[in-house]
Amino acid sequence: MMKRCFWVSDDPLYIEYHDTEWGVPVYNDAILFEFLILETFQAGLSWITILKKRENFRQAFDDFDYQKIAVYNDDKYEELLQNSGIIRHKLKIKSAISNAKFFMDIQKEFGSFSDYIWSFVDGKPINNTFDKKEDVPATTILSDVISKDLKKRGFKFVGSTIIYAYMQAIGMVNDHTTDCFRYEN
Repeated sequence: MMKRCFWVSDDPLYIEYHDTEWGVPVYNDAILFEFLILETFQAGLSWITILKKRENFRQAFDDFDYQKIAVYNDDKYEELLQNSGIIRHKLKIKSAISNAKFFMDIQKEFGSFSDYIWSFVDGKPINNTFDKKEDVPATTILSDVISKDLKKRGFKFVGSTIIYAYMQAIGMVNDHTTDCFRYEN
């Protein structure tokens, strides 16, 4: 049996996500936005809850098209509030809409969101060497810096813990534990 990171349950969705997506460097703006939306909705919830609703989010939020989301009106907002397939949190839904606008502001300023976010690590993932669950941090000085910068730019639901989880998801940091089959040094 393959050894995986401590957080992976026996849920096939979790296993698939861990084995194929988590920690893989992402440079595509559309995917970076998708993960940003999913991570912000995850605040206070388990990641498996979000994974199970991911396709519902995809449908509800126009395939995570930030250009469409940025111009959602009150009717679309109300529609999202009634959608039982997603997390119906008023402030998180509002933040998805406003964050899409701020995402595009960053694209204008830096050429792409990818250029912006990856500039914090000089374009290369940080490869950590954590042996056990207790070693893996919930936040770092770097996630604090990115969180602060995003908040300064108007983003919501981007606290340091959410940003560190985002960094893990998009492969800015490789936090597969050393006993995981996905660990690479």
